[in-house]
Amino acid sequence: MRAPQAAAIPARAGVFVLIGVASCFASNHLCARIAFDHGASVPAAVAVRASVTSLVLLLMMRLQRVPLAIPAPLRPAALLCGVLIAAQSYCLYSAVALIPPALALLVFQTSPMLYVLLTWSLGKERPRWSALLPMALALGGLALALNLAGGAIDAQWAQVRTGVAWAFASGVCMSVVYYLNANALRGLDGRLRTFVMMVVTAALVIAGGASARAMAFPHGIGWLGLGLLTLFYCVAMIALFLVLPRLPPTVTAALNFEPIALLFLGWVFLGFGVTPLQLLGALMVVGAIAWLGASKRG
Repeated sequence: MRAPQAAAIPARAGVFVLIGVASCFASNHLCARIAFDHGASVPAAVAVRASVTSLVLLLMMRLQRVPLAIPAPLRPAALLCGVLIAAQSYCLYSAVALIPPALALLVFQTSPMLYVLLTWSLGKERPRWSALLPMALALGGLALALNLAGGAIDAQWAQVRTGVAWAFASGVCMSVVYYLNANALRGLDGRLRTFVMMVVTAALVIAGGASARAMAFPHGIGWLGLGLLTLFYCVAMIALFLVLPRLPPTVTAALNFEPIALLFLGWVFLGFGVTPLQLLGALMVVGAIAWLGASKRG
């Protein structure tokens, strides 16, 4: 006998739920910075987060009796997604370790635009010139958020270029994952798909980190940061699985609240200053990505 389908969540309530999910994702990045500042290495943080998340997903699927078998034709794409997620996680956490987490996340937020360009270039979707305006708006907002406007560009870029490069590389990896999920892996259960990605990520990062002797764990309050980043990530991922199928697609733009939440959290807990122009730039990026998503659904 099939279990009854879960009731739909009203759009207004769904927005608040997704803002909470976005805040949990933001808190994960904030706690990662605390762990890094107290001795944790990027491989150790990624390995712990991926391992715990995969175990929680495995338990959830066993309780919900989700089949764990992956059809043979889908296995190469699932494995590739796992490799890309490992690279994406490592790159984004490397950026968070170098520059303010909110700025790293804003650069990473170019991934939806890169995904759109990828679908165009591979012929999966016809170019929509109406999407160019929100893309340009997002890039302009990113320049403001990074404080690279006008004569300040040379001095500021010298400080942030490495972190920006890591974050952009993370966005490139995620754009390919978006493409594979929307095409090659479309028929695979989302929980199983994410479980495979987390398992492959954990295996690769643990093997690579151990061989390079880079698995450094934190000291003091860094352990709290490591534990909380894992907790927030797991909670956000599980909540996403539970609520997304019950929400109208139009409210998913609320997830773009993550960079704004991280700007605020970084200011409160880590003392990262935010200028009015940087805040304006962040709002422009988030608004442009929401605009892009809404125009694609329309």
